[in-house]
Amino acid sequence: MAASAQAAPLSAEQAKAVLAEVIKAFGAPENAQRMEEARDNACNDMGKMLQFLLPVATQIQQDVIKAYGFSSDGEGVLKFARLIKSYESQDPEIASMSGKLKAMFLPPMTLPPHGAGTGGVAAS
Repeated sequence: MAASAQAAPLSAEQAKAVLAEVIKAFGAPENAQRMEEARDNACNDMGKMLQFLLPVATQIQQDVIKAYGFSSDGEGVLKFARLIKSYESQDPEIASMSGKLKAMFLPPMTLPPHGAGTGGVAAS
């Protein structure tokens, strides 16, 4: 096996631990402030979200996952996201944590569920 920038495959338990660490990193005061500033700059505009919020969110994730063998660039974050996605269907806790992480930097989507008829709107 060649020692390259390839991330070592993580088990579901390891992936869960790294995911928990990433979520915790988003909650750190300096990162929460960076995310808040990016959100303010984006003004709920999807294009601006991508421009301001996504780079900050990517950087926060990179800072955590590089310690686990992922490259410290956008590609490393994508590989981590794909790994987490692969465990979501097997592990409800990972699926829940993944949803929580996405909610931290993606605006809530207001699309109707797939296959929804012209039924009523759910009360909140």
